[in-house]
Amino acid sequence: MSIFATKSIEQIEAEQIGPGEGTLKRVLGPAQLVSLGVGAIIGTGIFVLTGQAAAANAGPAIVLSMVIAGLTSVLAALCYSEFAASVPVAGSAYTYAYATLGEFVAWVIGWDLILEYALGAATVAVGWSGNLVTLLHQLGVTFPAAISAAPGTIVKVAGGDPITAVFNVPAVLITIAVTLLLIIGVSESATVNAVIVVIKLAVVLIVIGAGALFIDPANWHPFIPPNTGTFGEYGWSGVLRGAGVIFFAYIGFDAVSTSAQEARNPQRDMPRGILGSLAICTVLFVLVSGVMVGIVPYRQMLNEPAPLVIAIDAAAQRAVGSVWEGPLDVVKVLVTVGALAALSSVMVVMMLAQPRIFLAMSRDGLLPEWAGRVHPRFKTPHRSTIVTGIAVALASGLTPIGTLGTLVSIGTLMAFVIVSA
Repeated sequence: MSIFATKSIEQIEAEQIGPGEGTLKRVLGPAQLVSLGVGAIIGTGIFVLTGQAAAANAGPAIVLSMVIAGLTSVLAALCYSEFAASVPVAGSAYTYAYATLGEFVAWVIGWDLILEYALGAATVAVGWSGNLVTLLHQLGVTFPAAISAAPGTIVKVAGGDPITAVFNVPAVLITIAVTLLLIIGVSESATVNAVIVVIKLAVVLIVIGAGALFIDPANWHPFIPPNTGTFGEYGWSGVLRGAGVIFFAYIGFDAVSTSAQEARNPQRDMPRGILGSLAICTVLFVLVSGVMVGIVPYRQMLNEPAPLVIAIDAAAQRAVGSVWEGPLDVVKVLVTVGALAALSSVMVVMMLAQPRIFLAMSRDGLLPEWAGRVHPRFKTPHRSTIVTGIAVALASGLTPIGTLGTLVSIGTLMAFVIVSA
């Protein structure tokens, strides 16, 4: 056989779905699929990247950057929606490549997706660890700095000398918890994800509502700051570069496609899940970014890891002596809680996706048979899930977030290119 041999959709469905105990359960409806998409998309992007892009590139026009990035994401989302409805099996970009471009391209993209999903989960686990330490500090609890980051990372300690970390324990613990949840069942995982999504959506809406009361319209002028003479630093080129940075805040909708084999009516519900989650998140991203740059002058958010907290802090300072002073102090804690919830649900979706890629590759003979085993009771690819959990735990415990983030960007870009092709 040629290494570029393809398989028909009928053959893929027959081999991937299979009979009896090896079959994944079709238990996910449109609401659960939309929830999975929202859970994957709303993460570090909305809590971190918005402030960075506004300060360095677009200014108040970060709102336009959000719209451009959202429209660009729709083009990729339409490709994923078409494929997920036409080839309703696990495997996502790997399976689509096998059906169209051949076995060799599918093999490459199958391994490439580890960068997007497994290392994506590891990146989020590191961010989750940092937010947990921040929340504990807000509550007056000190977490040992030496076990809060990757080896060699210099951790600042309030009132003391910086400490060199040796291992990221919180990142490993959240990875273990998510792995156990995913082994128990996809329906249970989707339910937990839905609860988390409701929590973080509530936090985002509270931030939008409370922040809107303290917007200073002067911070929106000029809406598009004049270019500094360097491409990408304000002006229209800055809006476009801001859209490029923000684009990665939309990553996650493609993970919904890996659940096609567990959707009750994939031809109808997969496009709804992918496009619906993207539409909801685009609206929220536009509102959050508009409120944020309306409260705080955009330049103040340069190199700030938590721009939403900076914005709520500024609102709280304006509210001193008013009835809003106490509630805004609570909102500051809620923002951190919302970040933890956001990152938790992203991990659930990413670590749900990766084992299903392994399952598809195993049933095509490109991975050992054990990788495609489905638990007779839980109906989940339990062995692949355990292997994924171990890999994510080690990566998150030992690797700096900057290195992980770069690898995730490479993997995602390659997946989008292959699917579009």
